[in-house]
Amino acid sequence: MSESPDPVPAATERAVPDEHGPDPARLCDQARDLAERGESARAAALFDEVLALGDTPYRAQAALGLAVVLDDAGDTGRAREADRAAIATGDPEYGPRAAYHLALTYERAGEHDLAAPAWRVVVDFGNPAYLPPAHLALARLADDAGDFDAARGHWEAVLATGDPEHGPPAAHDLAQRHLERGDPVRAQRVLTAGLKLIDRAAAPYAHARLAVTLGIACLDQAVAAFGAALGDPGEPADPEAGPLATELLARTLPLRGRDAEAREVWRRGLADPGTAPQVRARLRRDFGGDDEDADPADLWWEPVVEQAVTDGTLPALTGEAFGALDHMYALLAARRAGDPPGHRPGEAREAIGRAMDVPAGYPWGPLLEESFAERLRLATDPADPVDR
Repeated sequence: MSESPDPVPAATERAVPDEHGPDPARLCDQARDLAERGESARAAALFDEVLALGDTPYRAQAALGLAVVLDDAGDTGRAREADRAAIATGDPEYGPRAAYHLALTYERAGEHDLAAPAWRVVVDFGNPAYLPPAHLALARLADDAGDFDAARGHWEAVLATGDPEHGPPAAHDLAQRHLERGDPVRAQRVLTAGLKLIDRAAAPYAHARLAVTLGIACLDQAVAAFGAALGDPGEPADPEAGPLATELLARTLPLRGRDAEAREVWRRGLADPGTAPQVRARLRRDFGGDDEDADPADLWWEPVVEQAVTDGTLPALTGEAFGALDHMYALLAARRAGDPPGHRPGEAREAIGRAMDVPAGYPWGPLLEESFAERLRLATDPADPVDR
């Protein structure tokens, strides 16, 4: 949306010169040329001269031209008066352009309560060239005021014009509100309509913006569908569809930033006797190995990994494990590099002990210690029938 209307064009029909007075068409042409050369004061004087002639066919054009040059010169108050004079003529071209300019002066000053009536005047003129920006501005003002119904009406009016410049942002804003209100189906319809207005090669950013939002709407619709398949919390899920719906819902929710809900979905599936075995199998299939009959309890870390997947903290757990490994290796490597000839065994044992203490600072450290103690017991107990 530009800061001012397009430069005032030369009149296509010139008034017949009056031998007793100046020609308003010629005065408008001269004023426009002066304004383009930066001679605002002289241009304003000529536009004023046309207005002084009274109700001529060039009054609206002169009033708008005066408004623009005065606004450029920083005289906003007089510029607005000139805009109102142009609007009052009812001219179908210069009237809406003057209202457009008037609205922009209020927007620029942050006077949104005064901008709204000016935008409505633009709409009332019904000039198709100025309807899209006016409706878009009114939609955003209504949205800022919390009036969704009014904003939606204006956004839909912008889309109805088929305008390729203002239609896409209207589609994006309306779709966002539909998503926030839990209506992804309507959001998809709006976004699809908005995408049809865009030439992807000419406006790649606008196309990508709407396409991403459309993808989000599809995700939200999928979340709703998977949730419906599971039914209400507390009710047993369908034993056939439930495990798949649980996995899909739990893996989709984090894409929308709803990690806590995803954790609850996994927990619900694991707590349901009818779905728990299949849900656990789906939860663990990325790390459980190829042996389907293996008991997770035989490997101390698998319950830890399972819990991390359920909680969505697997990257953090991986970081902890590599951090501990790196620390342990560094301690042992430093001791090995510093071993002089004839070093004492006690020092080596001390270095190994320090390395073994590293995991103790992690939540899974005690499980590792228990596993080591059990393996050591089995390895040193000759009475225990263990394959060595």
